[in-house]
Amino acid sequence: MRPAADAIEGTPERSSARSIDWTAPFSIVMALLLASLVLLPMFWLALTSLRDDSGRFTLEHYRQLVVDPAFLKPLANTLWTSCAVGALCVIAAAPMSWLVSRTDLPGKRLLRVLILASFVTPPFLGAFAWVLLGGPNAGLLNQWYYGLFGLKPFEAAPLLNIFSASGMVFVIFLYTFPYVFTFVANSLDLIPSELEEASAILGASSFRTALHITLPLGLPALVAGFLVAFLQSMTLFGPPAILAMPAGIDVITTKIWSLFQFPPRLGLAAAASLPLLPITVALLRAQTLILGRRGYAVISGKSGGRQLIRLGAWKVPALALFALVLGCSIALPYGVLLRTSFVKNWSRPLADNLTLEHWRFVFLQDCLGPPIAGVSRQRAGGDSRDRARGGTLPELHPAAACALRHVVDHLLRLPHQGASGGLSADLGFAEGGPSRARGCEPHFRRHPFARAL
Repeated sequence: MRPAADAIEGTPERSSARSIDWTAPFSIVMALLLASLVLLPMFWLALTSLRDDSGRFTLEHYRQLVVDPAFLKPLANTLWTSCAVGALCVIAAAPMSWLVSRTDLPGKRLLRVLILASFVTPPFLGAFAWVLLGGPNAGLLNQWYYGLFGLKPFEAAPLLNIFSASGMVFVIFLYTFPYVFTFVANSLDLIPSELEEASAILGASSFRTALHITLPLGLPALVAGFLVAFLQSMTLFGPPAILAMPAGIDVITTKIWSLFQFPPRLGLAAAASLPLLPITVALLRAQTLILGRRGYAVISGKSGGRQLIRLGAWKVPALALFALVLGCSIALPYGVLLRTSFVKNWSRPLADNLTLEHWRFVFLQDCLGPPIAGVSRQRAGGDSRDRARGGTLPELHPAAACALRHVVDHLLRLPHQGASGGLSADLGFAEGGPSRARGCEPHFRRHPFARAL
């Protein structure tokens, strides 16, 4: 009986030990760690922007940003091209997602897979492929155009000049619209179709139902998709460097890159990257003002089977829309890359021009080892950041997670601003702080985007 008594006496101590909630201290520690990883580089970025070459305090960098057209024009180019990309993504992806989610369009599973292929294609790879396709003189599409109409390159106007602001917007759109498609399609998949069926029973046409029922239900996803497309376009470096810089067009990312050329001007580069952060905050605030606390919930019984809208003769133009977008983002770019990999001179016809030398060089000269190792290390870092957001907080106590979720979300948004995040990481974590980062110019010169030019 004594062991039983001891067990009974020890029960309160063990129960009190079990009752200690460690999730709140753990979540606070994780939030502080995340804040140090994000805010420390941002601190160095702000500090560097307020120092001149001698280390003295100055606001000259910000004054130059405001009065110098060499900085105002790239910022204006960044804003209008990002708006154009976001608008194109919404215009193309909204009907595509509605067709996949709400109609009897054939091959919907295959279309989703092809859109996923466009999503995982690096934008700079697509830009390089479209240089081969839409180069004003040697691009394959322009060569076919010249041959069809008997025109001469360098004399006649090209059918397509990819080295332009519109060409850059077009290429970025091709590899950004999957963001909007994913947001809207997933939103429509989760919305029951009872409201749309009720609208049809009351005599509304499919167009009126989509305009007054489906569109308001999907508006939060549309706005979120537009913001993601805008931010993605604003922070990209590859397509602007490959397509816009040869035409003498600068955006803010390429302008910051140019500031690292000898002699490097780190303070001015830091000051030029900071406006991207308030722009991001303003966009997120605009999203809140547009949507407010708007939410939608369908209160009903068990949902029945979804009634798909029959397209009938409209299947042909619907499939043509997918063929046009996916052909420009997947078929043509990968086709021209595959063709170029088997020819000696990419601008000449295939006859007497085939070779396997490029493939032999890649696989037999050990060219893939260092790049694959670098990508693996970068992916491992990204996975750890994703686990910090998606794996830690959901496992915490709900009260602790909710208390810190807003702080963590705002901190996690900061590193995604390409120019600001990359430059702040270089300044904040380089050995010796900003002074050490002055030696990073050779890194930029060795950057694959720079070599692509």
